[in-house]
Amino acid sequence: MTSSTSMQNLSNKYKEDGNKLFMKRNYKEAIEMYTKAIDKCPNVSTYYTNRALCFLKLCQWTPTIEDCRRAIDLDSHSVKAFFYMGQAMCESNLFDEAIVNLKKAYDLAKELNENYGDEITRTIRNAKKKRWNFLEEKRISQEIELQNYLNRLMLEDKERELSRVKTSDECCNDKEKELSNQIELQYQKRMDELNKLFNENDSRRRRREIPDYLCGKISFELMHDPVITPSGITYDRSDIEQHLQRVGRFDPVTRQELNTDQLIPNLAMKEVIENFVRENEWIDGAL
Repeated sequence: MTSSTSMQNLSNKYKEDGNKLFMKRNYKEAIEMYTKAIDKCPNVSTYYTNRALCFLKLCQWTPTIEDCRRAIDLDSHSVKAFFYMGQAMCESNLFDEAIVNLKKAYDLAKELNENYGDEITRTIRNAKKKRWNFLEEKRISQEIELQNYLNRLMLEDKERELSRVKTSDECCNDKEKELSNQIELQYQKRMDELNKLFNENDSRRRRREIPDYLCGKISFELMHDPVITPSGITYDRSDIEQHLQRVGRFDPVTRQELNTDQLIPNLAMKEVIENFVRENEWIDGAL
């Protein structure tokens, strides 16, 4: 037995030991075994994705991403590496990068005919939802900050006006009181109008999101022409027809055989989508 074969056998044993520890949820101990496997054979992509999954389970996002990148360097078709990295990036609020990597995992899984069911698509929808919520919270915070800033400026302006009246030699007490009341009323009216303007947009401050059931399972975007398959899954027509033409004649989720003539317009879903778009003017900005 050559030394190279011996090293491979030993590294594989460490990997198997790591797998057993992983199944027992002993993630830290599993990491130690996968690290030993990597030390013996550093050019095996699977060792890095196995260790990355352990880091992912322990919510250690940075080492997860690092191991996935090493795995991709060794195997650019590693679905798991792109999938795990996308999840870790999402948890790190790197939403755009996360979605790119998750979509890459989805495309590779289709290309390699690896069945992940709805796992990857569900994770992409979750990443998009988190990105949207993150941007919404930022927008809401900015609106509230602007409202407070404008109110503060108006209060400061009012105080300057009142101070000017009080220090004026031309005003007697009655005149001063009258002018002060006018200033108070004038600024109160302005502040009321300002706050009314913001309050009228209060519905826009509510977190806005597109429900998962209105999104296609291929594009992960709001559907425009929903069709239902014999397996009961709804897709956007353009997406599923493109899949059938380019990838294969099967349902992407169930893997059951599927042809275009089996696609039936989902009129009930289309009506729901149209109502949702009509009632949510902000929808264009989310697409």
